This record gives sequence, C-alpha cells and structure tokens, in this order.
Amino acid sequence: MTGATGAQTPIRLLQLLSLLQTPREWPGSELSERLGVSRRTVRRDVDRLRDLGYPVQATQGALGGYRLVAGKAMPPLVLDDEEAVAIAVGLRAGAGHAVEGVEEASVRALAKLEQVLPARLRHRVSALQIATMPLTSGDGASIAPETLTVMASAAAGHERLRFSYRAGDGTESRRLTEPYRLVSTGRRWYLVAYDIDREDWRTFRVDRVSEPFATGARFAPRELPKGDAAEFIRQSVWRGQESYEIDVTFAAPAEFVVARLPSALGTVEPLPGPDAHHCRLRGTVTDSLEWLTVRLAMTDCDFTAHEPPELVDSLRELGSRLTRAAGDAGAVT
Repeated sequence: MTGATGAQTPIRLLQLLSLLQTPREWPGSELSERLGVSRRTVRRDVDRLRDLGYPVQATQGALGGYRLVAGKAMPPLVLDDEEAVAIAVGLRAGAGHAVEGVEEASVRALAKLEQVLPARLRHRVSALQIATMPLTSGDGASIAPETLTVMASAAAGHERLRFSYRAGDGTESRRLTEPYRLVSTGRRWYLVAYDIDREDWRTFRVDRVSEPFATGARFAPRELPKGDAAEFIRQSVWRGQESYEIDVTFAAPAEFVVARLPSALGTVEPLPGPDAHHCRLRGTVTDSLEWLTVRLAMTDCDFTAHEPPELVDSLRELGSRLTRAAGDAGAVT
C-alpha cells in the first residue's frame, strides 16, 4: 500500500500545482476534497512544492488558503487538456497571421507546446484549426503554422533543415540548411540560414517553402557575417529595391497611430505645443506604394502626407477611385 501511495505522490503534486496556477486562493478543505486526501497531506504536498522552488503562499483565518504568487522565475506550467488545446489554437492563429510584436514569441511557444502535446491533443488542435476561419488576416501570404514550428524547432535545436523552395521566378530546388533565425517583417516571414550546398548565408521567404523537415543532424552554430538576423534581412531582401523617405502627419495621438501601423514604417512622435494631440511619422520604407497607401488609409483618422511626392499621388489616386466607387453605388436603385 505504501508503494502505491508513493507512486501517486508525483501525480498528486502535478494536480495540486495545476490548481494553484489558477489565479485564486484555494482553501485547504477544497484542495483536500479535489485531491481526495487529508488536509494534512495537502500541507505536506504544499511544503514539497515549496522545496521545489514554487512560491506557494498560505494565509490564515476563516477565509485563508493557498495561492501561487509571482516568483523570481516562471515555474513549469501545468495545463489540463482543454487549456493546452486552447493555448495551442490561439498560438497557431497568432503565428499564422504574423501578429506584430508577438509573432516570434508565438512561434517559439507553439513549437515547445506542440512538441510535448500527446497525439490525441495534437489531433484536436488540428481539427479545430481546420474548422475555424478567422475574420481578419495579415497582409502577407498565409503560412501553415506547422511550417513555422518545424523551422523554429530546428533552429533552436541546431538541427539541419531540408526543404523544397520556389524562387521568385518559379524555379524549384531542394535546400539543405543550417537554420539560424526566423524573422517576421509584419507582412512576411523569412528564414535566415546557412545554405550547405551553396556554402553561403541565404534568406528564404517562408511562404515559398514546402515540405520542411529536420534531418536530426546537429551542427555547431555559425556566426552571422554582420549584425543580427533582422539587419541581415534588411540588407539582403531590400538590397536593390527602391526606398522612400516618408513624412506623414496624423490628427491623432501618437499611441493611437502606433497601435495601427507596423513599427517597420518608422518613428511616430507627438507634435509639441498646441498640436499635442497630433503626431508625425518619419521613416524609410521599401514596400510598394500601393500597400503603404492602403495601410495609411486604414489608420481610422485624418492625416496629411508630406513626402514623398509619389505617396501623395498614390493617395490622391486612391481617393478619386473610392469617390467614384461611392458615387456609382449611390446611383444604384
């Protein structure tokens, strides 16, 4: 009997930890009932969690109980089946649409989570993803989250990655690489990797990658020639493309505009003096003027484009087109 009880202790500790990670205070009597043990056993299990480094706080009195408080480091997270599925689906949605500011963290977290998900839960996550259609999507080409997670796992584990790649002119090739980093520009995902066959660093658009798989062959990480992965992307992808110095004033506070535009467009600063509720965007962009025109029009506030002249012309053309469209719509009876 003692052996059976001892074997149940790790399972019970995980169940207790899962309960305590819910943001509330748990009375000892409720924990005792949930776990099917005495309150004395609950106290011993709490002490074991503390010995393992979990900051469990106890309060006395009729309304007292146990709760997990913020510590110096995040302890391992224990999730039940429903919680794991919900988080995986959410991370897949974020990774697939390149949500600015969280995209790379979403991919890393998704790769870690899907690596430890049981097969039954992976099937549920895939079924939910297939059956769900988001109302909104990113500006770039859609990418299967599985592609991102395979790449992220290979880069994190220093495993060589093989995949099929379609170049801009449609040429297909097979690539064997040492993946370094995934980078999101807000519109597209790129992989920075060392190409084994070409003996040089390369950038790959992830939406042109198919059939990626980690070979299992480990490699010692190489040092990127210069800068970080984001700078490498800027230099390699935007080399030779026409760039524009943009200058736009918005009739809205800076925080309002920042929340609605990709940070890659430049710096948004509030205007001084009586124009404190206005702000100005300055930066260098290499995206198409058509895309930039539409993004500015979607900020949901009045603005004035000062530079470049090409952007002013593009906005004027879009305004005329929308005016004609509204006029035609109004004439229909």
